[in-house]
Amino acid sequence: MDQNKMENPIVHPAVKNAEELVYSLMENHLPTDFHFHSFEHTRQVVEAANTLAVDAELPNDEQSLLLIAAWFHDTGYIDNPSEHEEASAERAARFMTEKGFTAEQIEKVKQIILATRIPQNPQSLTEQILCDADLSHLGRDIFWDLSGKFRLEQAARQQILLSEQEWIQQEIDFLNNHQFHTPAAQKLYQSKKEKHVKQLQKRLERLFPSIAPAEPKLKVSSKKKKKKKKSSENPDFSQYNLGRGVETMYRNAYRTHINLSSIADNKANIMLSINAIIVSITVSTLIPRFTENTLLIAPTISLLTICLLAIIFATLSTRPKVTEGRFTRADIENRQANLLFFGNFYKMDFKDFQWGMMEMIKDNEFLYTSMTKDLYYLGIVLAKKYTYLRICYNIFMFGMIFTVLFFAAAFIL
Repeated sequence: MDQNKMENPIVHPAVKNAEELVYSLMENHLPTDFHFHSFEHTRQVVEAANTLAVDAELPNDEQSLLLIAAWFHDTGYIDNPSEHEEASAERAARFMTEKGFTAEQIEKVKQIILATRIPQNPQSLTEQILCDADLSHLGRDIFWDLSGKFRLEQAARQQILLSEQEWIQQEIDFLNNHQFHTPAAQKLYQSKKEKHVKQLQKRLERLFPSIAPAEPKLKVSSKKKKKKKKSSENPDFSQYNLGRGVETMYRNAYRTHINLSSIADNKANIMLSINAIIVSITVSTLIPRFTENTLLIAPTISLLTICLLAIIFATLSTRPKVTEGRFTRADIENRQANLLFFGNFYKMDFKDFQWGMMEMIKDNEFLYTSMTKDLYYLGIVLAKKYTYLRICYNIFMFGMIFTVLFFAAAFIL
């Protein structure tokens, strides 16, 4: 594409007003659990719409209407998420009425916004451009990030949580059934979208080799789009990737817990080393002087007591807990065992453990419940570690202050 064509032509001043209004609305009124349908996504859609409009040599007045529609196309999530296209169109109409647009222009913007409803069926060129811009992430590097955000949004707002197999397969299905409508979008995004399909297919075959489908065939672009059948196996939200965001959430949570546990162990090791050195020096240097100066007996005993208490609590913070190391089939069937913690299976035969893991993998709810339970008990263990450490450090700090004063008094006397 010629670089000069990418320059933004002169558009209506209301486009800038629309940007400012939409930013204010989404920042102040859009619920925070809309991870995907955010102002950042809207901005990306506007940029893609502008790029496609310039390539299509859309007149300035047409491009102005397109960009206003792009800015407002997701604002309906503030008012009515289930019918957000209609709510977005009405909000855009109110804005345009205030700015003095004609009834014909307002109606055109409303139709552009309504065309983004899934399944898309745009009629005019401007409708096709916004539809392509709205789903341009399917053929861009931001695909994986936005798919993960959509999964988080669905999980937060509708408690929808798909297994890895489900979201990968449904993502493949959606990408293969989707088509870009404009030549510019096909040129810019189609090859990257095909690459995403291949990556998803490889991931499915790697994770689930026995059930991975045959290599899918990408549909040739055309202006007509088949309507997806709705069923319990293929609901409206099935086309989105719900994997990455949840994986990132659990990965970060586990990493944080492990790092905090390592910090606690290091702190306990420091206290054990310091107090062991103090005890060693005290026993070798002060105790032999008791016959020469009996006033040293009391502060020395105080120092040794403080060091001993600090050693005890530092040891308690790192002492491992011995668990039974065994679970029963009834525990698995009742979804009560946590197979992600070694203490629950280290006494089990490998065949029983493998059976339990396969049961957990097949049940998406059981898997995520186990991960959540594992995080919870890791937190309980961390709380105990840091409680003992806090006591240990308090004993050491205040005890040392008291002991130094005690020794000072002994030497003065």
